[in-house]
Amino acid sequence: MSQKAIVIGSGVAGLAAAARLAAQGHEVSVFEATENPGGKLNVIGNEQYRFDAGPSLFTLPHLVDQVFKDCGKNPRDYFNYTRKEVACHYFWEDGTQLKAHAEPKKFAIEVESKLGVAREKVEQYLEKSAYIYRYTEKVFLRKSLHRLKSYLSKDTLASIIRMPNLELNGSLHKLNKRKLKHPKLVQLFDRFATYNGSDPYQTPGVMSSIPHLEHNVGTFYPRGGMHQIAQSLYKLGQDLGVQYHFNAKVDRIEVKANKAKAVHCGAHRYEAEIVISNMDVVPSYRRLMPDLKAPEKTLQQERSSSALIFYWGIKKDFPELDLHNIFFSADYKEEFQQIFKENSMGDDPTIYLNISSKEGEGDAPENCENWFILINAPGNTGQDWDAIIPRVRAAVINKLSRILKTDIEALIEFEDYLDPRRIEERTSSFQGSLYGAGSNDTLSAFLRHPNFSRKVEGLYFCGGSVHPGGGIPLCLMGAEITANLIAVDYA
Repeated sequence: MSQKAIVIGSGVAGLAAAARLAAQGHEVSVFEATENPGGKLNVIGNEQYRFDAGPSLFTLPHLVDQVFKDCGKNPRDYFNYTRKEVACHYFWEDGTQLKAHAEPKKFAIEVESKLGVAREKVEQYLEKSAYIYRYTEKVFLRKSLHRLKSYLSKDTLASIIRMPNLELNGSLHKLNKRKLKHPKLVQLFDRFATYNGSDPYQTPGVMSSIPHLEHNVGTFYPRGGMHQIAQSLYKLGQDLGVQYHFNAKVDRIEVKANKAKAVHCGAHRYEAEIVISNMDVVPSYRRLMPDLKAPEKTLQQERSSSALIFYWGIKKDFPELDLHNIFFSADYKEEFQQIFKENSMGDDPTIYLNISSKEGEGDAPENCENWFILINAPGNTGQDWDAIIPRVRAAVINKLSRILKTDIEALIEFEDYLDPRRIEERTSSFQGSLYGAGSNDTLSAFLRHPNFSRKVEGLYFCGGSVHPGGGIPLCLMGAEITANLIAVDYA
């Protein structure tokens, strides 16, 4: 039965949910506070240098394809991508370098060659990573954890039987130390905790499923840049009849008699039977529904990490670098202690360096590169960022200059940045967290806000702050969960 549906926000989950609802036959409108679709998937730069502003790693591309297929469209008419042979280049201060091939056997051989760790150990780790992902995805990521029907299936039973083997007890770091032993290899696999903004010394060992995405499935590059993911979903929505309103900040969700009735945007009121908030769940309640009793326990969960991002136009070509590069800190434990326990940043951060101009699409002038540098940071809780940012910037420049044996400062001819404050202001992400609630607790998946309201009929949620979590793949899964719940509720 066709209903009027309004989606608040045009992040990747909001765009995917809007397209799916339109394909179901609903009359869909999207209200976006900024002038462009995409949320964190946006663009920064000038005439010479183009940067993807937010997410820079693309995994599980079939999830994007599936949106188009489920909407009756050919994904290749909208969106194309290529698979990377090397997932990431790793650098340590002592001169050790390692190419993490996307092919598991090649990666294992490289680890054996550079670190002296038997290749079988790496292959076994990645096999177990695939096993854990297989028995957690269908139950914990692809279905609502807050509807009884989700638990009445063969998939759920299969996962419950295997619970003792899913590494739910103990931290990711302890698991990696036990299985991999070599400090550099442990650090390499510890870093996958940051894929959902977590601390490897706290987050459970089940997160060892994440390397499966990069080394068994692969990393990919969207033609035209990461923001093309959002642009393609926007075009899909247009073709399906979705109406988009930009520079249209929603001020309030109108709730009467425990039912969503309309959204208010300035002086205008727009009625709808279905309202989906793609805004972070905290401001969704605090700003849009201040009179509604909020689920305080959920809203007060620990948040994921944020980021300090530098965008540098570099007037030099570095052949030893690739699309994805990591420069590790000397003391990983201390780095995460500072972020998660002290709400600060140290002087030896791990540096993630993304260079999309390596893909040959004109994102930088000839013989130049566009450097996207991301440093893990705590959320914005009132720190003196004006003092932290220049200190960390200097540390990053010194570290890269040492390892690359080049004066990096002298090569920067364009510069911009995002810090937790700007991320919070521009994307309405509470405290500037990149992935909503944190995942440092074994029960975090169950504690996330559901994709629907238990108290308000017609009110739903999608995006990184609700189930199943943040990052492009999980946001796409969440959009599908939300659309499926609506399909059942309004059949």
